[in-house]
Amino acid sequence: MSLFLPILKKNRLLDNIHMTICNVGSRKIDSDDDYASRGWQIFAPNLSIYGFDADADACDEANIDLEIRQVNWNEKHIPVALGKEIESRTLYVTKNPICSSLYSPNIPYVKRLDGLSKLMNLDFSLEIKTTTLDHFCEEECINEIDFLQIDVQGADLDVLQGSLKTLNCSTLAVQIEVEFSPLYNNQPLFADVDTFLRKYDFSLFDIAPSYRLRENLPICSDKRSGQLLWGDAFYLRDLLREDINEHLKSPEKMLKLACIADLMSFTDYSLEILVYLTRQNGEDPSYNFANSIIETLAQFSYLVDHGLESLPVVQQMRDYASNLHLYTNK
Repeated sequence: MSLFLPILKKNRLLDNIHMTICNVGSRKIDSDDDYASRGWQIFAPNLSIYGFDADADACDEANIDLEIRQVNWNEKHIPVALGKEIESRTLYVTKNPICSSLYSPNIPYVKRLDGLSKLMNLDFSLEIKTTTLDHFCEEECINEIDFLQIDVQGADLDVLQGSLKTLNCSTLAVQIEVEFSPLYNNQPLFADVDTFLRKYDFSLFDIAPSYRLRENLPICSDKRSGQLLWGDAFYLRDLLREDINEHLKSPEKMLKLACIADLMSFTDYSLEILVYLTRQNGEDPSYNFANSIIETLAQFSYLVDHGLESLPVVQQMRDYASNLHLYTNK
């Protein structure tokens, strides 16, 4: 849950922000797969969401649901497989469609792991056409993707490789599924994805790990949950670095990054950016966040009781704030 965004929204500091999200592998399985339910609707109506999935039925279901809900933002799901090139590829459809991939399942390996083979056993395969995110954005005149999520079962690096222009020009954060062991044959692993994203100036902030035990064995450790196999890796740009590409360091881009960091629960990083923006651009009311920051911090009674005015972060913004007196001890 975001901390700063509700107050930034209330104080009209998000009015000029348009957030664009791309979700590759957008099949909606539960509520966590719906971006609006995860807090992004706070940008509506200035919100665009593009979902991609090779399963046309899943895209149809998502689009019908959006029409029924009469959402007040732009969202559409496109039945297209994204990859590294415009080419023909084999899609390996598994018994559970959520494990389908452009890479064939590594069945001899996954059958050793609890419950995976019944999900990943091959059902059938077919030839499909893939395109790239860069090509799609060019065709649709989409100028920027602020947040990119990729979950395509081992082909995630392929999608990144087909998104170089988009990544370089606009993308501020990436959430991507990574594997640490070859669940699919010849697939790129975490080290490959990490090397690629670091090359394009993304910093790893966290990994939400998933573990599996061995199949049909009667004992396991009470200290380990099994082998680390995959996880969601969270990458954000560090726009406070002095050597970062200057075209991404505009106040608008930095504000977007602070918002994304807040939504992704990197609250400290969000605050660091908001303070920086205030100190660098505080004479512009659109980028003076001092009052909103203090109002947010004042929600924590222990900070108020110990004196908000004594916090170094508040002292840095004294000259830009007009509401500090409302939260000081009498």
